[in-house]
Amino acid sequence: MIKGQVVVITGGAGLIGKEFVKAVINNGGIAIIADINIEIGTKVKDTLSNELNTHNIDFVTLDITSKDSLTETIGYLNQKYGKIDALVNNAYPRNKNYGKHFFDVEYADFCENLNLNLGGYFLASQQFALYFQQQGFGNIINISSIYGVIAPKFEVYDNTPMSMPVEYAAIKSALLMLTQYMAKYFKGMKIRVNAISPGGIFDHQSEPFLESYKKQCLNKGMLDKSDLQGTLIYLLSDMSRYVNGQNIIVDDGFSL
Repeated sequence: MIKGQVVVITGGAGLIGKEFVKAVINNGGIAIIADINIEIGTKVKDTLSNELNTHNIDFVTLDITSKDSLTETIGYLNQKYGKIDALVNNAYPRNKNYGKHFFDVEYADFCENLNLNLGGYFLASQQFALYFQQQGFGNIINISSIYGVIAPKFEVYDNTPMSMPVEYAAIKSALLMLTQYMAKYFKGMKIRVNAISPGGIFDHQSEPFLESYKKQCLNKGMLDKSDLQGTLIYLLSDMSRYVNGQNIIVDDGFSL
């Protein structure tokens, strides 16, 4: 379906990123793990290469908040592969104070986290889109969230130390509008832009949280990270040529 496609996955060494790498490889593509952490990124590349018995996984060091880092990465990949087919905006940079409860969030931290994440998505999209425009084609896929679509269900977090960060809601909802903006702006340039908004993804959260989540979702549990593989491949494949600027929701039971 995506044989030979060169797909850059920011945050490719993370929980979801690794699943996207597997999906690309299992469907005949070339997966580029683009991550700021060299040690972890290299280890994930080697581990997945052995696991999947492939030579089609590459690693590049990338800081999505740095224009120089982005242009160097794009230039390197273009020289090595002769093309880049797609960018998957999956990284999630944040500072050490990210995730506090609403009244504990400092203004400076709020602004910094939006700048790192939403700003990083913008900058990565801008620089790759410039390359795609010159190349004559390209595909940008943004990873949003169900909480970019609906209001938070705070009751899910009752009796747990967890919360739904206000920065997260602001970033993921704004990302959906940025997706639509770019899809319209790039009209006629053969650059597709879409977003995926998954529900909660299982990552060994506490039992009280998992039980509460299941109850709120009508006895449907959290998504497994591998559930996103098919959605990504759909948006990378020619089947999605008529889909542009749309938000693909991966259902976890939350009702809209």
